[in-house]
Amino acid sequence: MRIQESMTVYDKLNILTDAAKYDVACTSSGTSRNNDGTGIGSCEQSGICHSFSADGRCISLLKILFTNECIYDCKYCVNRRSNDVVRTAFTPEEVCTLTMEFYRRNYIEGLFLSSGILKSPDHTMELLYATLYKLRKECHFQGYIHVKAIPGANPELIQRVGFLADRMSVNLELPTAESLKILAPHKTRKNILTPMRLVQNRMDENKQEIQLYRNAPRFVPAGQSTQMIIGATPETDYQIMQVAESLYQKFGLKRVFYSAFVHVNEDAALPARTDDGPPLLREHRLYQADWLLRYYHFQAEELLSEENPNFNVLFDPKCNWALQHLDQFPVEINRVEYKMLLRVPGIGYKSASRIMKARKFGTLDFPDLKKMGVVLKRALYFITCSGKMLYPTKMDVDYITRNLLDAGEKLPKEITNMGYQQLSLFDDVRFRENVYGSNDKNNLCVQ
Repeated sequence: MRIQESMTVYDKLNILTDAAKYDVACTSSGTSRNNDGTGIGSCEQSGICHSFSADGRCISLLKILFTNECIYDCKYCVNRRSNDVVRTAFTPEEVCTLTMEFYRRNYIEGLFLSSGILKSPDHTMELLYATLYKLRKECHFQGYIHVKAIPGANPELIQRVGFLADRMSVNLELPTAESLKILAPHKTRKNILTPMRLVQNRMDENKQEIQLYRNAPRFVPAGQSTQMIIGATPETDYQIMQVAESLYQKFGLKRVFYSAFVHVNEDAALPARTDDGPPLLREHRLYQADWLLRYYHFQAEELLSEENPNFNVLFDPKCNWALQHLDQFPVEINRVEYKMLLRVPGIGYKSASRIMKARKFGTLDFPDLKKMGVVLKRALYFITCSGKMLYPTKMDVDYITRNLLDAGEKLPKEITNMGYQQLSLFDDVRFRENVYGSNDKNNLCVQ
């Protein structure tokens, strides 16, 4: 491979933003609509992505690869070394210039920086460190930075980068070590988990340092995340959720991202190409279940089992669990404990908190629940108010199933249209309306 030195920064930007689009740590943005020269502004799609912060603000990031050159030959990756694609790389100065100029024009508020492996993990990590150091210390950029930690790189380099970045991530790539051996033979689970553990331990140490010294530098203050490719290998949803649960418990991750497998290469080790496109509905169900693990006090073994290893395509995981545990319903809305309230279909964690606060001051009825955001068309089969149900209802699985199916679940448009999408870096991400449109903040929420 040879990096072409004659490319302009704009040429590199086009190539390296396109190469970064398969990383689901944040969403694509922009459109292909051209500026006609008579107005102000541009909607070009190169490099700008939209994400949502924890307080609901929409944040724009410059999302790029440092280089699409790579010494590895992962069978699923568009940038693998055996692919005949145009290769290029930024310099640290070019990344800093792009970031600062985009920021000054109010295009972005931060940077998402990933990279292929150039020469070696250490060499690549040194380049990323040089870029972030120049950006923070010389350009005085104080915006948000998310950077990828390179497995196999020197731990000292990873620590140095961690003091310059807000969030770091190490991609798990595939759910099991066996799948990694087949599709990414140059990577090992040990090399991936080692920097993940390093970041976790250093974050814990840093919290203690900050308690002792208020002005101590912060290490990865926004936490770490990871990504798994879904559908390239034969793992069940149960196996995937067990891996995710283990990562949350053992490594304290902020987020596990699930990326529906996209056919970009032809290889005998990959699943056969079909007309169905990426398994986006499966990805959607995994995100819903992930939400249950993090916010609804569920465990993976409650949602799935070895006998029932995959999610129901007709219902979200929470609703499916309720249908399988009708003996625990209906619950009295004015007396039920918080954890059980969270398990009622149609009640999200925000509406559950509102219910717990409101019932201290009086008895709640169905109109009150509707004002609090409860989706009554789903919840009515599982709750009572003052001992009464909204309508006479048989507590029968077939009866409730038929009625819930008639009500219909609103699936994201990109799933019904089978278009490839990516998800946000932050915790309150939602699916978007179209490939370059805005985020719909209601579709993914498990209620």
